[in-house]
Amino acid sequence: EAAVTVPACRLSHSMAHEGAFIEIDVCNPQTHVAGRDRYTDYEVRVRTNLPMFALPESSVRHRYSAFSRLREELAREPKVSVPELPSKAIGRQLPWTSEKEGIFTDAFIEERRKGLEIFINRVAGLPAAQNARCLHEFLQPQASNRSPRSPPG
Repeated sequence: EAAVTVPACRLSHSMAHEGAFIEIDVCNPQTHVAGRDRYTDYEVRVRTNLPMFALPESSVRHRYSAFSRLREELAREPKVSVPELPSKAIGRQLPWTSEKEGIFTDAFIEERRKGLEIFINRVAGLPAAQNARCLHEFLQPQASNRSPRSPPG
């Protein structure tokens, strides 16, 4: 698996404590076949010491469409300037597109993985997005009913 180096978000706004961080890796893409449908999902691993997140470490799988829904939800937040997602690659999904040029090639999947990793790290680095319920549900759905952790110190 080729890794892209995305620096961990080091937060310096007034709400963050000294040494606050959130690191998100988008990795381990898997392509699934369900009847006539094919899709690729990605593991989203989170490590953080930010108190607004219920778990210090978590992992969940998401498809591109879940990243897109997250972006749409965050765009409705008045104080969040949401970065762009990697392109939907409509041209690669046309019925006459060959397997060598489609959205299930290793090269395309890796390119999209890198773009999704950059996107989610930029989002998580935005102070206005860090308290958004939709971001927490996206990153840590297994903790959506848990209370945030107490800040250290």
